[in-house]
Amino acid sequence: MEADKTIKVPAELDKVYDVQDFVNSVLEAHDCGMKAQMQIEIAVEELFVNIAHYAYPNGKGDAEISVGVDDGVASITFRDSGIPYDPLAKEDPDVTKKAEDRSIGGLGIYMVKKSMDEMLYRYEDGHNILTIRKKL
Repeated sequence: MEADKTIKVPAELDKVYDVQDFVNSVLEAHDCGMKAQMQIEIAVEELFVNIAHYAYPNGKGDAEISVGVDDGVASITFRDSGIPYDPLAKEDPDVTKKAEDRSIGGLGIYMVKKSMDEMLYRYEDGHNILTIRKKL
């Protein structure tokens, strides 16, 4: 098993492309299928943009993203020291309702949950740690 690769970037919207390029480079080195890679890319964008928007309301901070592939499963972990937030604690939106009848927010996290095989959150030592896993 090879060690996870990690990138640390400012939690700023314009860094989403650097994060996606980094994650894609690791996945491509492991012959990730196109469908799984697209699903992971969308999930990475959603999760990083959420960190950039909401983790540091009083200033700037960093996000650390680690990627590993073990036994055909990609694990991507997001770590930030922003305000504690568990995206899994929020109830899933009722997607049977019309868009105008639903409350705003939560659809992105819902899509990530549905497209990944596993999604885990913990708050540890002042850090939000969110991991997504997808079988390649």
